[in-house]
Amino acid sequence: MTAQQLKNSILQLAVQGKLVPQDTNDEPASVLLERIRAEKERLVKEGEIKKEKPLPPISEDEIQFDVPESWEWVRLGHIVEIKGGKRVSNGYNLLETPTEHIYIRVSDMKNGSIDDSDLRYIDEKMFQKIQQYIITRDDLYMTIVGATIGKCGYVPEKFDKMNLTENAARIILYEIDKYYLLTILDSRFCQEQFVNKTNQVGVQKMALNRLATTLIPLPPLAEQHRIVERIEELLPHIADYDIAEQKLTALNAKFPDQLKKSILQSAVQGKLVPQDENDESASVLLERIRAEKEQLIKDGKLKKEKPLPPIAEDEIPFDVPETWEWVRLGDIGDTNIGLTYSPSNIAKTGIAVLRSNNIQDGKINYDELVHVNTDVPARAFANIGDILICARNGSRRLVGKTAIIEKDGMAFGAFMAIFRSQLNPYIKIFLDSSAFRGQFDGVETTTINQVTQDMLKNTLIPVPPLAEQHRIVAKCEELLSLIERGI
Repeated sequence: MTAQQLKNSILQLAVQGKLVPQDTNDEPASVLLERIRAEKERLVKEGEIKKEKPLPPISEDEIQFDVPESWEWVRLGHIVEIKGGKRVSNGYNLLETPTEHIYIRVSDMKNGSIDDSDLRYIDEKMFQKIQQYIITRDDLYMTIVGATIGKCGYVPEKFDKMNLTENAARIILYEIDKYYLLTILDSRFCQEQFVNKTNQVGVQKMALNRLATTLIPLPPLAEQHRIVERIEELLPHIADYDIAEQKLTALNAKFPDQLKKSILQSAVQGKLVPQDENDESASVLLERIRAEKEQLIKDGKLKKEKPLPPIAEDEIPFDVPETWEWVRLGDIGDTNIGLTYSPSNIAKTGIAVLRSNNIQDGKINYDELVHVNTDVPARAFANIGDILICARNGSRRLVGKTAIIEKDGMAFGAFMAIFRSQLNPYIKIFLDSSAFRGQFDGVETTTINQVTQDMLKNTLIPVPPLAEQHRIVAKCEELLSLIERGI
C-alpha cells in the first residue's frame, strides 16, 4: 500500500463514520442542518445572500454506503454557499511588484493551502472593478478548471480578503468544521464526483451549480471535531510512511543496477564461479597469446609497439585466485580509434558508421545508422566479435559503454574505439565492471571526457584460465538475463 492509498483509506473511513466512535450525547446532524437552513433563510431575507434554486432531492441509488444514525446525507449546497472568482480584464498584466491586492491563481494553490513564493498582484483601479470576488480566511477554495479540478485547500491569514481567480470556487461555510469539510472534499468519494460533474467538451470546467450538488455525509459537529483531531494525529505517521516508501522505491529502482554491478565485480574477482584445479592456468594462456602476437609481427600482419610498463604491486587493486594473472589490456589485444568524417560525407547509402548512440543497454542498435560515401581505412572497420567502446562523449557517464559487434562491414566513428582479442567475451564483462571504470574515473582530461588509446592499452585486467572465462561468461549471461526480465 502506498502512502496515498493509506491516506485515501483513512479518509474513506472518516466519511463512512468508522474513524472515530460515535457519542450518543452528540447533537445529531439533523439539528445542525436545520440550524444552517434557518441561518441561510435569514440571510436571504435580509438581502445578505441571494436565494438559490432548490437542489435536487437525494435518491437512494446515489448513496454508496451506510452512515451512522446521527449523520445526514446532504448536498454541498445545503451546508455552504459557493461563489466564483473573477478573471482580470483582457490584456491586463498581473503585477509582480507587490500591492495591497494579491490575485490568487490556481498555480498558487498547492499542498492544501496557498503558496506565496511567486505571487501576482493587481492595482487599486483593477481592485475596484473586481473587489466583490474575494476569498477570506474562513473559507475553503476549490479549483474548477483543467487537470487539477477538485484540488481543495484552506486560506492562510495573509490571503484574507484577497482576489480569487475565476478558475476556482470560494466555499463559504455555515457552522461546519472547516477542516472536516476539507477532509471530505479531499476524499476519493468526493473527488470521483467532481470528475463525473466535469464538462468534458472543450476545456474541462466544473460549473458552480454542479459543484453544489456534490453529495456529502454530514456527522454531528462534535464528531466532525473528533474526526479532524484523529486525522491530525495520523497525518505525521502517513508522512513518515511516505518518506519510507520513497526510500524503498528509490532502493528498488537502484537494486537491479547495483545487483548487476555486484555480479560483474564478483566475476572479475574470481568469486562468481568456482575454480577448477584441472583448468590450464592463465599464465599458459598468456604465453600462447604473446607467442601468437610475435608471429603476427614477424609476418608483417601486426605493427610492433613499444613494450608496456611492468605492473607494480601498488597498481593491483584486489587479489585474484592463484591460477589468474594480472596483465595490461594492450598485452592481450589490439585497439584502434575510428573514422573521422565531415557532414558533407554523410549520404543515404554507403558504409555504415557505428556511433555512441548505437550502443544501447550493452548491445548494438542498428536503427539509426549514419552512412558515409568516403574512403574508410582498414583500421576503422570493425569485425564480428570486436568490442565497440564509446571513447569520447560530452557525458562522462556514457564514456566506456560497450557492445560486441555482430555484423561485418561496418566502420566506427572517431569518438569510438574497438578492442580486438580472442578473449573478448570475458573482456566485455571486465569493461562493463566497476573494476575497469574505477581505473579512469579519476583521470581528468583538458577538453572532453574520454578513454584514450594509451589509457585503454595500459588498463590492468585480471585474466582467468580460459575454461573459467567460459564459465564466467555463461554465468553472467544467465544472471543478467534474469535481472533484465525482472526475475
